[in-house]
Amino acid sequence: MSKPKNNIYVTIMAGGVGSRFWPASRNNRPKQFLDMLGIGKSLLRLTYERFLLICPTENIYIVTNQQYKDLVKEHLPEIKDEQILCEPSRNNTAPCIAYAALKLKKVNPEATMIVAPSDHLITDTTAFTTTILKAAHFAATQQALVTLGIQPFKPHTGYGYIKYQKAAVEEGIHQVDAFTEKPDLSTAKEFLEAGIYLWNAGIFIWQASTVLEAFSQHASQIYDILQAGWAQFNTDQEQAFIDEAYPTTPSISIDYAIMEKADNVYTLPAEFGWSDLGSWNSIYQLLDKDENENVVSQCGTILEDTSNTLIHADPKKLIVVKGLENYIIVDDADVLLIYPKADEQAIKQVTNRLKEEGKSNYL
Repeated sequence: MSKPKNNIYVTIMAGGVGSRFWPASRNNRPKQFLDMLGIGKSLLRLTYERFLLICPTENIYIVTNQQYKDLVKEHLPEIKDEQILCEPSRNNTAPCIAYAALKLKKVNPEATMIVAPSDHLITDTTAFTTTILKAAHFAATQQALVTLGIQPFKPHTGYGYIKYQKAAVEEGIHQVDAFTEKPDLSTAKEFLEAGIYLWNAGIFIWQASTVLEAFSQHASQIYDILQAGWAQFNTDQEQAFIDEAYPTTPSISIDYAIMEKADNVYTLPAEFGWSDLGSWNSIYQLLDKDENENVVSQCGTILEDTSNTLIHADPKKLIVVKGLENYIIVDDADVLLIYPKADEQAIKQVTNRLKEEGKSNYL
């Protein structure tokens, strides 16, 4: 089914700051470098190991902010310096994908490219591998931009949706009709009932040459700026070019720049135990709970009259709580967060306030 594995390359995007997981996730060590699940491995490490089932280490590239290069090397010591693409600025996903595509096309003009976030959880790696290889085979033989869609099992308002055509163009592969922003609850219910909508997982598969053609058509400013450095890619002049040119690219997501405009977009409806780990509540939903529906990550506790609460702290700490229900408690270094679970989306506003008040030492 799959194209020979030496033509499959993986780009893992690992440059985000993970502000919704503050205070555990900080500017100098964001969530992709944390052991969020309490299993002794960071999210980045888990993502990397998942893709070793798809291609060899030398075909895996990491795109990250330049301030995290040493962290990438710490968590992935197998990865060589030339496999770490360092962004000098945060310009959203489209420029980083164009950068990676140009680099990979120069490495191997036949490269089939998988793009994935570093901070998602996937529990069924066998189903994930099968789905990726199927998508890679289709992308390698067609001028296709493929995005993985997750079969929704409830009306979720926190994800974007993919609307697809019922009739398959090939077994399990469907043309995409439209991308839809995060809906309200009544719309999400309609999507679920319609049976032709998927959650947008933000995992993409395409030939490097195919996505670069799409950039030249639909996001020519990004393409022109980065293509100008073609001669420098995979040489010791690459970083100097990127440091100068990359910050001048428009800051835009791959969805807005390419996917919503192109007419050669396809999807595979898939189920492989996916979660985007977008918030503390998503961690709470995933992890094992005690008899009072509390989730305790690593630390010791004495709990009285406490239920439906997440407690995350240093394993050496003892956390004593009485009389709380539906709370998030995160004790990390110089910050203690005690916050209602129902208001967790407002945690990002706390970090904005700290910026405004000049207290960025807590971020």
